[in-house]
Amino acid sequence: MTVRVERRDAVWTVVLDRPETRNAVDRDTAEALAGAFRAFDADPGAAVAVLWGPGDVLLRGRPQGRRRRARQPGRSRRGRAARADPDAAVQARDRGGVGARRRRGLELAIWCDLRVVEEDAIFGVYCRRWGVPLVDGGTVRLPRLIGTGRALDLILTGRGVDAAEAHRIGLADRVVPVGTARAAAEQLAAAMAALPQECLRNDRMSVYEALGRDVEDGMRVELAFGLRSLAGGAREGAARFAGGEGRHGAGLG
Repeated sequence: MTVRVERRDAVWTVVLDRPETRNAVDRDTAEALAGAFRAFDADPGAAVAVLWGPGDVLLRGRPQGRRRRARQPGRSRRGRAARADPDAAVQARDRGGVGARRRRGLELAIWCDLRVVEEDAIFGVYCRRWGVPLVDGGTVRLPRLIGTGRALDLILTGRGVDAAEAHRIGLADRVVPVGTARAAAEQLAAAMAALPQECLRNDRMSVYEALGRDVEDGMRVELAFGLRSLAGGAREGAARFAGGEGRHGAGLG
C-alpha cells in the first residue's frame, strides 16, 4: 500500500510510501490520502495528524467550529517535483474539491499547520519548470505563509529552497537532523494532543478565519471563538491556574 495509517493514542501518522517516485502523488494515492484524512477528521479520539514522506514531516490539527474540508499535506525534495495531473485537478475543481486529490507537492506542505523538515530538505515550485500552473492553492496560501515578495520569488523562478532558508522565511517550522523528522514530529504532535483540545482547536480556527480581515473584524472572530472556549472547559483551566497550577512555567516543555 502506498498510504497507510499508524495510530498511537490521539496521534495519527499517515505514511506516504512511494519511494520509486520520490513520493509523487498520482490519482490513486491522492484518493487514499483523502480517505485517511477524512477518517482522521471523523474520529473523535484523534487530535493531531502527522504526514510522513518519509523524510520531512507535516502536522495538521483537527478542525473545530465550522468544519473544513479535509486537505492533505506533502512535499518535494532534491529537485524532483510531485507529478502534476492538470486534467485530474480540473475535474476535482469542477466537483468542488475532494481533499487530497487536489493537493500535490509544495501546495500540500503549505496546507498544513506545521512543517518539520530534515536538514537536507529542498522545497520548490518545481511545476514552474514544466509549464504546469498552481491550481491547488499555491498562489493563495504561500503568500499568506511567507509574504507576497518571497512567495513570488519561489513561484516565478521555480528555484529550490534548502531547509535553512525555508526556516528563515517561515516555510519550515522545525529543522531536525536527517532521519529524525518523523520522531520529532510525533513527539511534537503528542505534546499538542495532550493540551486542552477545545481551546486549542478554537484558537487554531480563529487564526484561519481571521486571515484577510481587518483588525477590528479579526478581533470579532477571535472573540467568537474565545467565547466558545469559555463556554467549554477554559474556565476550569483558568481556575486551576489561579489556584497555583503551572506557576513559573511548571509543566511546560
